[in-house]
Amino acid sequence: MDNEPIRIPLTDVLDLHTVPPRDVKTVTEEYLEEAHRLGLSALRIVHGRGIGVQREVVRGVLAKSAYVLAFGDAPAEAGGWGATVVTLRTQP
Repeated sequence: MDNEPIRIPLTDVLDLHTVPPRDVKTVTEEYLEEAHRLGLSALRIVHGRGIGVQREVVRGVLAKSAYVLAFGDAPAEAGGWGATVVTLRTQP
């Protein structure tokens, strides 16, 4: 059995529905770092509506990240308050 990790292509959308709540902070931090490294400038993080716990975790990470220029609710057609759109700082 091969124990190598499965490589998943990184896109401008991160859907956290399959991520266990205990891992949301770490996954979001690592996603931001990799997205910035790849030169992405606009992201959408789907955290779901629920009671807002994951949304607050995600936004706490975004507020502290040096990579993030701005963030806010996604437009209604892109998830509304169940997703957060992010603008990353451009690399020098």
